[in-house]
Amino acid sequence: MIGYLDLPSGISGDMFLGCLVDAGWTIEQLRATLAALKLPAEEWSVDAKHVMTGSLFATRVEVHVREGHSRAPGHHGHHHDHDHHHHHAHRNLHDVRAIIEASDLPTAVKDRSVAVFARLANAEAHVHGTTVEHIHFHEVGALDAIVDIVGSVAGIHALGIERLYASALPMGGGWTNSEHGKIPLPAPATMALLAAAGAPTCEAPGDGELVTPTGAALVCELARFEKPPMQLRRVASGAGQRDTAWPNIARLWLGADPHAVVPAATDVVVQIETNIDDMNPQFYGPLMEKLLGVGALDVWMVPVQMKKNRPGVLLAVLAHQSAEAKITDLILRGTTTLGVRVHAVDKHGAVREIREVTTEFGVVPVKLKHWDGRTIGAMPEYEDCRRLADLKDVPVRVVYEAALAAAHAAFLKS
Repeated sequence: MIGYLDLPSGISGDMFLGCLVDAGWTIEQLRATLAALKLPAEEWSVDAKHVMTGSLFATRVEVHVREGHSRAPGHHGHHHDHDHHHHHAHRNLHDVRAIIEASDLPTAVKDRSVAVFARLANAEAHVHGTTVEHIHFHEVGALDAIVDIVGSVAGIHALGIERLYASALPMGGGWTNSEHGKIPLPAPATMALLAAAGAPTCEAPGDGELVTPTGAALVCELARFEKPPMQLRRVASGAGQRDTAWPNIARLWLGADPHAVVPAATDVVVQIETNIDDMNPQFYGPLMEKLLGVGALDVWMVPVQMKKNRPGVLLAVLAHQSAEAKITDLILRGTTTLGVRVHAVDKHGAVREIREVTTEFGVVPVKLKHWDGRTIGAMPEYEDCRRLADLKDVPVRVVYEAALAAAHAAFLKS
């Protein structure tokens, strides 16, 4: 399953949690996740309720920290209400990492949660002109940030969202109070996070803290900023704490990746091909994208020498028989050819599985290859390596090799 965060009113940690709970991850599951962190039970509680925001219905998750303090409702549910943080003023990134590592949560959840916190810590250090080691973050160490971040990562994991995408982020203006006094909005840490990730922004519906540092760290670490094609199955809505002149919600669209068409067990794989010697080569690129979009498993082109001594192209497509009609139609309408050849293909396939590994550059999905009951290969996902390489300003090869080494250590132990 894939998810798309549609963020017309921005994002905060509790709006993220609201989306996940609205999507079917129960508040009991969230509580169980937080209990796994072994924090004193009297220090936190979480509740969820259905609310109307504007004319729309959504789920609001409320996080209460220490002695019944909840976040001030005057804020957007964002974690800049620092008057409640004095109990936890001395937790820094090292402490937070220790709390997360000591839990019995799934490894992927722990790794990704720490990665979100590391982003947040780097941004705060950048803003205050110091290093992560030299600053005790009120923001990062705050209990509510732990609840938001670990909860959100665990919810994505539990719902089976393999890939998360996000829309552009609205950047509201104005001022807010922090423990450093009055600061302009968007908050400097939020700006630093979005700049580091190259995040797209858009016009805000109004003033106020629409994107919090926690919300920004979650989206920048967990999502890529693009709108994917998807077969939409459901839409979940999470509400912010603040009352605004517009519906203060984030929406999580959930659905299937149309490119990952799972065949019926009896579905036959076919190869559809044609020879073309009279078409503008510029037309092949868009055609290939369309073929992959309607379920082609693979598309390739081979240069061939044809009759009348004309150079041509052999266009070949591998697909499940159920997609044959669509693919044939696309080729006949999108090229100059007059016909296609189709033949069934016998295929012996290794079982593939996507798992994640953590590298010094970030989390990378890796495709594992299973054959005859054993894991015999691992291939890091190139696009994810490229994204992290751009972010960290290192060659793709370095990220790829780090992911490959981590995958061999984790999954290919002999």
